[in-house]
Amino acid sequence: MLNPFRALRYADHVDLATVTAPPYDVIDAAGVAALEQVSDVNVVRLILPRDERSEGDRYGRAAAALARWRADGVLVPDREPALYVYEMASATHAQRGLLGAVSLTPPEDGVVLPHESTMSGPVADRLALYQAVQADLEPVFLVYAGGGAAGDTVRAVDQAVPLVDTTLPDGLRHRLWAITDPDELTRVAGDLHGRVAVIADGHHRWATYLERQRLARAQGRGPGPWDLGLVFLVDSTAFGPQVHAIHRVLPAQDAAELSARAVGAFRVLDLDGNDLEAAEAALAAAGSEGPAFLLLSGDGGTVRLLTEPDPDTLAHALPMDRSPAWRGLDVSVLHHVLVGPVWGLPDDEEHVRYAHDVHEAVQLAAETGGTAVLLNPTPVSAVAEVAAHGERMPRKSTLFTPKPRTGLAMRAFEDAGP
Repeated sequence: MLNPFRALRYADHVDLATVTAPPYDVIDAAGVAALEQVSDVNVVRLILPRDERSEGDRYGRAAAALARWRADGVLVPDREPALYVYEMASATHAQRGLLGAVSLTPPEDGVVLPHESTMSGPVADRLALYQAVQADLEPVFLVYAGGGAAGDTVRAVDQAVPLVDTTLPDGLRHRLWAITDPDELTRVAGDLHGRVAVIADGHHRWATYLERQRLARAQGRGPGPWDLGLVFLVDSTAFGPQVHAIHRVLPAQDAAELSARAVGAFRVLDLDGNDLEAAEAALAAAGSEGPAFLLLSGDGGTVRLLTEPDPDTLAHALPMDRSPAWRGLDVSVLHHVLVGPVWGLPDDEEHVRYAHDVHEAVQLAAETGGTAVLLNPTPVSAVAEVAAHGERMPRKSTLFTPKPRTGLAMRAFEDAGP
């Protein structure tokens, strides 16, 4: 169930452009420093507090900052619980969904499905932080196949005045509306009951929510705010996200040699190295028929398209205990067929690096004397199908954008009420 909550938001007099931030897991050390310099009350001081031993533990300092900002009127809770319609829009795309507090359920219940595995370190870090601040500072990004009353509510807010309407440093227009009408909230709850959502972004935060709830239960605590977690729920069939591929870079590997090794396992086509746009179009077209990959040398001299994988090679290399949906993923074929069996490379981050766009991949290939391997995006439907089988995709399989901006709406335990 998606529940209303009292959002903790920056006061109206605060310039949101100076205090909001990207999600914590995409900000590096230089980014933290830059955001800190913009404002003494930038949310980065809560989500990524620095480890300065002379000033006490970093999680305690985040909690102290949150309490101080509330006392100073920098952060103010809304007067009544609401579901919030949140939109991020560019000139060409609008993503819109519902911010709310979802009732927590484990993956085996099949309500909120992860598609990636988590690591213990990031979960321990977020858990220590969230326990210290007693708040959800960033939402988990969920997608579902929608329609119905929830979709009607999301569409209809254009007729109302938003709480927030601003363009932020990410270049997007961000708008936020509060839905408080009891009848409308009931209709939305009824529509969402029984639906299944997939985690698009925030697997470690979701694992943190579940671990926080488990600890509360182990301590003998009854029902409480730890039984809920802040999420951003988007209908992928309406105002859905854009899904991008995460490309690979193989340092110190020659594209021509890798292509030669792939002959027999794939059909290999030599493309014009002077027309990258046409090569990307060829990759997209080939992807409609099955797994396809574009290999680019760092110097731009070699561009090869790998298509039509040999069925016997796939059958031999892909794990037989996985679903057809998982076995059909481009990222599964890349890692389980090409990287190891065909190319003979260790599948680790030293030998297989990641890039979030083509320019970054080509640049990294040039810097490392290696090969960029470009992929097509994984469709949302494929992500959902793999998750429905209880499986995890290979690491860094998808990039859902845009991601919710941190600091627009937080959920504090003390505002949960009785």
